[in-house]
Amino acid sequence: MRESTHIPDHCRYVAVNPDDHRLSIESGPVPTPKSGEVLIRVHSAGINRADLLQRNGLYPPPPDASPIMGLEVAGTLQAVGVNAGDWRVGDRVCALTHGGGYAEYAVAPVGQCMPIPTGFSNGEAAALPEALLTIWHNLFQRAGLQAGEKVLIHGGASGMGTMGVMMCSTLGAEVYTTAGSEEKCRALEARGATRAINYKTEDFEQVLTELGLNNRINVILDMIGGNYIQKNLNIAAPEGRIVNIAYMNGFKAEVNFAPLLMKRITMTGSTLRAQTFAQKAVMVEEIMAHIYPHLISGKIKPMIDSIYALEQVEQAHGHMQSGQHMGKIILKV
Repeated sequence: MRESTHIPDHCRYVAVNPDDHRLSIESGPVPTPKSGEVLIRVHSAGINRADLLQRNGLYPPPPDASPIMGLEVAGTLQAVGVNAGDWRVGDRVCALTHGGGYAEYAVAPVGQCMPIPTGFSNGEAAALPEALLTIWHNLFQRAGLQAGEKVLIHGGASGMGTMGVMMCSTLGAEVYTTAGSEEKCRALEARGATRAINYKTEDFEQVLTELGLNNRINVILDMIGGNYIQKNLNIAAPEGRIVNIAYMNGFKAEVNFAPLLMKRITMTGSTLRAQTFAQKAVMVEEIMAHIYPHLISGKIKPMIDSIYALEQVEQAHGHMQSGQHMGKIILKV
């Protein structure tokens, strides 16, 4: 290591029982940063739906990743490996990890680290990495969203969705979104959505058609799947782009693909974790250039739903599973 401070031999982390998938707090060795990595003393970790899938054996980590859950953290650098650029011990940082975030110490590649914006708490900073990179990659890199275009973001009340609404509206897109209550819908409109649609009482295809927006939605971000697949194709504009990042309502559907041909629609999808460190580093560079000024100015600020202690991780996962949250759920380590 190039630089470090006093570090204990062991630290607490969240373990998963492989038989019943229950969670417990265990103790294990503190990881050592390799070349191009840093060691972070974790103050806060973001909870993502991917963590719930991993916990239940449905989203196994890559072979080179930590088996411990947790994809994003915020804290203080405690050790810096060689080839770590300008990072120094003591720097406040938020990072996309390669697993291992549900712990007192975690390593992260330097290309996936970002400084904590001035005025941000550790909890707010821990809500940034996964959402920033996922939204930037899928809506701006893959779908090529431009200012003045119309974008529909499903799952708008999630940590990902709330960040997406703010990022897209701030960069000049006209944003539409779906959420599961009137309260959530009004909150999303207050944060930049032109119209938020309550999917429990309204059909988003019908609402957008009544607004004169059928065949006029340029970009759609969908984490729902199922019967949304057909509706997305129906309302997409000619040359529209549809990006799938999850299928909460199922991977399978009977679909009439005629609109895809007639409107020359592009359908694509991605997962963030499977992409290379180099690809993620490019995302971070572009986010630093295009989004960080708006974080620093306060125009974009993550919504925090709730904060749980590390020992309350079971309750935190249960809260996410319930779907009642609005914004990000955070673990305070």
